[in-house]
Amino acid sequence: MKKWLAAFVGMFLLCASVFAAVDLNTATEQQLEGLNGIGPTKAKSIVDYRTKNGAFKTPEDIMKVPGIKEGTFNKIKGDISVGGKVAAPAATAKSSKATASPAAAKPASTKEAKPKASAPAKK
Repeated sequence: MKKWLAAFVGMFLLCASVFAAVDLNTATEQQLEGLNGIGPTKAKSIVDYRTKNGAFKTPEDIMKVPGIKEGTFNKIKGDISVGGKVAAPAATAKSSKATASPAAAKPASTKEAKPKASAPAKK
């Protein structure tokens, strides 16, 4: 019975590791090769880039590695992370760039816009 339980727990852990995101800053070449579209050459390029330039700050930074473009990134973006942060969907990333904060917007007239009296001032 103990052998069956140990085997079951082992299989569960193995399955869980398959679905875990690969951290670009700690992954070995072999772990990177497990990603869709990443072979031995690209895996070595990722590790070499990381060694030369330091840790990746965002998952999108992988596109700075020679040989890895947007197509490859789109294949693996759901499977990679940087320090526990998983890549955001492309639509979310684009929409956050297009949205400007209200404080950054200039008023249409030449006079300064006055804050509303009912809204508390933010510090």
